[in-house]
Amino acid sequence: MLAVEAIRAQGIDVLALFFETPFFGPAKARKSARAMELRLKVVNITQRHLEVVRHPKSGYGSAMNPCVDCHALMFRIAGEMLASEGASFVFTGEVLGQRPMSQNRGSLNRVANESGLKGLLVRPLSAKRLAPTIPEEKGWIQRDLLLDFQGRSRKPQMEMAKRLNISDYPPPGGGCLLTEKGFSRRLKDLLMDRSDVETRELELLKSGRHFRIGPHAKLVVGRDKEENDIIQALAGEQDFILKSVSVPGPTVLLSGEPSGDALDMAAAITAAYSDTVEGDVSDVRISQNGREIKWLSAPVRDKGEYKGYMI
Repeated sequence: MLAVEAIRAQGIDVLALFFETPFFGPAKARKSARAMELRLKVVNITQRHLEVVRHPKSGYGSAMNPCVDCHALMFRIAGEMLASEGASFVFTGEVLGQRPMSQNRGSLNRVANESGLKGLLVRPLSAKRLAPTIPEEKGWIQRDLLLDFQGRSRKPQMEMAKRLNISDYPPPGGGCLLTEKGFSRRLKDLLMDRSDVETRELELLKSGRHFRIGPHAKLVVGRDKEENDIIQALAGEQDFILKSVSVPGPTVLLSGEPSGDALDMAAAITAAYSDTVEGDVSDVRISQNGREIKWLSAPVRDKGEYKGYMI
């Protein structure tokens, strides 16, 4: 938001871009753009981004977040859009030294080079601490009107926001699920099992408890009605849906290539997370693509017996 205001203050028309994947969504960006009366284009980059997540040249951060390569991909795509949008250059709100791994001087230079933008990538909030870019050298923007922010403190940004009467802005965290260790474990498990991943499978990672019950058999167990509905809606044609018959319980999705043993295990976990009393036997209905295919009876054991299978 501050970078936009720094560029618009020089009489330059700005188009904001948000790059969307299942790992980060545009809700906050839409809200900020509305508040600023800023044109915003949301671009879905899931397939190209997934390749970066699988094979990051610069490695991962604390979880499965390939921040340097992710930034480079986004700027590369922005560069590809310059001609079609009638734009001259790309700018970003990055601040030198704010993120120790992805926003140090070396990483910023690498991102500019890897993106193919090089001198057409401007960081207006730290411009005076970085080498001049093509827009500055050619006089498209005035370097002396740009800023010199550096470091992890956000006090200068907050003071600038106050001067600009910007009071409603997102917290510092980017909201990227790839930085969350629990989500990253699920994603890593999925990518190790599957070479061709569907978007719905990525969306499934956000809901339920996940169990690996066989080399190619995975279980997702809903924790409440909302998750049950999500799991049901995201089921593929080849997936199995399991539900306890006579008592309330979770919606359970079984995917992959389950053996008979895996089906029995799935039924047992479905029963364990239902309201059936431990020690009783629960009937579990199994359906596929909306069609009931069989019932299984499963003894109800303590849920703790299955924690070793949880991802």
